Amino acid sequence: MSIRKLEHNLSPSFPKVRMMTDMIGNGIGFLVIGVLFWLDYYFAWPAWAFWVLIGALILSVLSTVWSMVEPGYLYRSWSYQYNDEYLQLSYGIFKKEWMTVPMTKIQSVSTTQGPIMKRYQIRSIKVETMGSSHVIPALEEDVALQLRETLAEFAKLKEVDE
Repeated sequence: MSIRKLEHNLSPSFPKVRMMTDMIGNGIGFLVIGVLFWLDYYFAWPAWAFWVLIGALILSVLSTVWSMVEPGYLYRSWSYQYNDEYLQLSYGIFKKEWMTVPMTKIQSVSTTQGPIMKRYQIRSIKVETMGSSHVIPALEEDVALQLRETLAEFAKLKEVDE
């Protein structure tokens, strides 16, 4: 069985943006663990609480290491392609997922952009169907906007004025 790579990839900025986002979350986690260690010291909690905090610290360190390695693998595993009938997505590190979304089933297409993504001029695209939603996590801004318009046109979605 041959593994076929789909036509388009994520933005090359994706690993950097994902790492930055993960590091912010990990930093907050370490801050909380630090406060809990201080509370343990200040209130003289039982000895088992200290060991629970040590376990949480070890898991947090392992999580931080993984969050530095994972984005590169995710970037290499993510691909997509589309035509007037289907949107195909392929992703996964340990378990490869292949999604085929018929254009006739698409109900909405939207883009999102957080502050870190805005700095690197990338957006994510969310495609919603009746039963599920699918996200392409990071595309160059102009590519994402063009893809949103193209998918909406193929799916025959009408724009709503607010």
